[in-house]
Amino acid sequence: MKILVVDDESPARQRLVRLLSEIQGNYELAGEASDGIEAVQLCRSTPVDLVLMDVQMPGLNGLDAARQISHIEPPPAVILVTAYEQYALAAFERKVEDYLVKPVRRERLQEALERARIPTRPQRAALATRDEAHPGRRLSLSAHYRGGLQTVPIEDIIFLQAEHKYVTVRHTGGELLVDESLKALEDEFEDLFLRIHRNALVARSRLFALEKGTDGGTEVRLRDCPERLPVSRRHLADIRRWLRAGTP
Repeated sequence: MKILVVDDESPARQRLVRLLSEIQGNYELAGEASDGIEAVQLCRSTPVDLVLMDVQMPGLNGLDAARQISHIEPPPAVILVTAYEQYALAAFERKVEDYLVKPVRRERLQEALERARIPTRPQRAALATRDEAHPGRRLSLSAHYRGGLQTVPIEDIIFLQAEHKYVTVRHTGGELLVDESLKALEDEFEDLFLRIHRNALVARSRLFALEKGTDGGTEVRLRDCPERLPVSRRHLADIRRWLRAGTP
């Protein structure tokens, strides 16, 4: 996720940049801006997925900048940051993702970033292409959990692993057990997931690298996931081709 930091005060910008560097996840600094006009210009000229922006700034303030940014296609998400709580209602009327009050705590910033869970621009483009190519296909997987129904968007899934008659869905927020076959899921989402083993599929967008495992075999590294999964020799060539192609 490419993040633009916007504040007219340099120390405030540097604090947010430092907090971002301390948070684990696929977060990358897209740039910095010192006012709303510069922020809008950067959003139009630079790939930006999310904007962390102060409200009170000279010239174009954060609220008005957020409104202009919302008209960019595709629009970056916006999280507003300010020392004044009275702007909260106006902020949410502009459909911002969250509203943080200074001084921002690292835990609160991390919570806002995780809640946003905004697909990057390439991911949004891929999702649009996917939906056009597969009309009617599910956009999420669901399972009954603690008396309710838990739903996980397909783009949040990291890998699928067969265990007996169930499939464990490992996603960005945890795990989910679904009563479906791995083969059926592979057939439905073959363009989004790649088989690495007879009992595992991984999201193509999460594939990062191959490395040697402790047992001498090959394991796959996945973005935003500390787990390493074994790769069977049968599927190794397919994974190498995918990684060489540089497809996100």
